[in-house]
Amino acid sequence: MKIIAMLTCLLFLTSTVGTISAKVEASEGPLVVPIINSEGKNIGTAKLTQEGDKVHLHLEAEKLPPGKHGIHFHNVGKCDTPDFKSAGEHFNPTGKQHGFNNPKGFHSGDLPNIEVKKDGEVNVDISSSHVTLLRGKPNSLLKEGGTAIIIHEKEDDYVTDPSGNSGNRIACGVVK
Repeated sequence: MKIIAMLTCLLFLTSTVGTISAKVEASEGPLVVPIINSEGKNIGTAKLTQEGDKVHLHLEAEKLPPGKHGIHFHNVGKCDTPDFKSAGEHFNPTGKQHGFNNPKGFHSGDLPNIEVKKDGEVNVDISSSHVTLLRGKPNSLLKEGGTAIIIHEKEDDYVTDPSGNSGNRIACGVVK
């Protein structure tokens, strides 16, 4: 009888440890991503946190042009200055077209526009249920080689494929 009780207890503890470690992986502290401009100078940070089935992005940056700007997750974890083209296209593991208002798509990497204040600063929170920080998932930002956060010079029109007519890439951060 004691052996059965001990085995039952051991089985319970083993299954509980697996559950605890999975929760720790999913709720680790924020992933802090430095954001650089086209000169390679640090202008801010993006903090990414997995919250349930969503990734929460908190962006604080400065020295950006005032106004609305497109912001997207891109497919490659590289931020080579000055144009950040090394970050590749938008993160798009589902093979959709671009834009929240596009009847054929939107990319998993598409995010709402951000508004930069007249002083060049932005402090914004964005959530996306189309990406994850859980490794091994097809929509994981932490895929092999990483991904990038790109801020564009103009606002995203949410329709035009492939990038919402949002213009050049003016800031970048590597997500790894």
